[in-house]
Amino acid sequence: MQTSLEKKYGLFTAICLVVGIVVGSGVFFKAQTILEKTNGNLTLGIIAWIVGGAVMLSCITSFAFMATKYEKVNGFVDYAEALVSPRYGYYVGWFALTIYYPGMTSVLVWLSARYILVFIASAFPSVQFVIPAAEGGTAIGPECFALSLFILVASYAVNTLSPKLAGKLQVSTTVIKLIPLLLMAVVGIIVGIFSKEATLIQNFNAPSSSEGHPLFAAVVATAFAYEGWILATVINSELKDAKRNLPKALFIGAIIIIAIYLFYYIGVAGGAPISVLIKDGATVAFTNIFGRGFGAILNLFVAISCIGTVNGLMLTMTRGMYSLAARGQGPYPKVFAEVSECTGMPMSSSVVGLFIVAFWFIYYYFSNLAAFPWLGLFSFDSAELPIITIYAFYIPIFINFMKKSTDFGFFKRFFVPTLSIIGSVFMCFAALYAHGIEPFLKARSEGYFTFPVLFYLIIFAIIMGIGAILERRRNKAV
Repeated sequence: MQTSLEKKYGLFTAICLVVGIVVGSGVFFKAQTILEKTNGNLTLGIIAWIVGGAVMLSCITSFAFMATKYEKVNGFVDYAEALVSPRYGYYVGWFALTIYYPGMTSVLVWLSARYILVFIASAFPSVQFVIPAAEGGTAIGPECFALSLFILVASYAVNTLSPKLAGKLQVSTTVIKLIPLLLMAVVGIIVGIFSKEATLIQNFNAPSSSEGHPLFAAVVATAFAYEGWILATVINSELKDAKRNLPKALFIGAIIIIAIYLFYYIGVAGGAPISVLIKDGATVAFTNIFGRGFGAILNLFVAISCIGTVNGLMLTMTRGMYSLAARGQGPYPKVFAEVSECTGMPMSSSVVGLFIVAFWFIYYYFSNLAAFPWLGLFSFDSAELPIITIYAFYIPIFINFMKKSTDFGFFKRFFVPTLSIIGSVFMCFAALYAHGIEPFLKARSEGYFTFPVLFYLIIFAIIMGIGAILERRRNKAV
């Protein structure tokens, strides 16, 4: 058994990993959310997408600078270890392995299954489900549960047994998911400007309400849509010429993502009046521009988009335990640091990754999708809430980067990391607002109590405590 991973990925695959992980199912429907948050103000929505993208770009640029200096096993954990301390690196890796990666992966597995079934239900109305599609069977029925588990195991098998095939799958699904987005961006803008109705121009001039804090609420919504890019740094030890290619992949991927989100949003606004988009979502824009057939096929593109994201997320999950073991950290490092000569993958680490995702999938299903939340107050969105802790973990890394990067000039050493810290603080507050303050105020007005972020942080503390105990026991055994 060997203990190092083969350099098998190129720049294009790394860019596709960045874009493929971030651009999931949400982009297809986020236009409706942003229009709702801005009370139908299209210009304010564009500003929100730009501000949210700027937060991502500032953080991603700082990590791109770090990638030019540090290369070991797992980019994110490498930077935490080199800039803060090995112990801090361990806790970052433990959090990513047990909460952050699997939380997102499990939800995307469910979304993949859901939209495959939504496509089947719309394209073949005669197909019967145990729970009728009209009653939510495509989201909560046994067919969705079984298909979700199949997608989970299949993505694990592809990434573990044939990592090169997984890389090709990432490229293919990224290209496929961009087709409808680019079509809507280009055709929607052209039709919206030059058609007889000039829908896009009318939407820009449409009256809107300014009640509440529409820009802040919209930026919060876009911030979640931009999340997930950090996972691409996991492959730095498998990326050819990583110190040159990873920074390029991060920055180029970020620019592509911002451009896609922004122009797709404008294109959708060219396909239907604002009031219709707020009520019925982006599907009506696709139907108006491309016809009813494409409206149904859109669900298939969404499913492919989700599957591509699952593939990218599983790519990181299979390497989670290995990234700790390669440093001599975590439980049984000698076992989890082994790399199969046959597949070139850490098989023991991959198996653990599969089981952790399965655990979070079951948690999400019964806490968010069941008829009633089985876990009561401990039911929360396991895909979005970890954002509050991932960005909190970033802040010490950025601060120490400024302290230690004496070979960099003012722009790289201070200016960009300072913007990254501001962006990280904003993201923490955005998560606190969206998953704490907002639901608390709504629940209080209706006579009950909820504060999801608080109960997430309790679970976070327990899991991190378990990680601390395991590492302490390993140190004593040594």
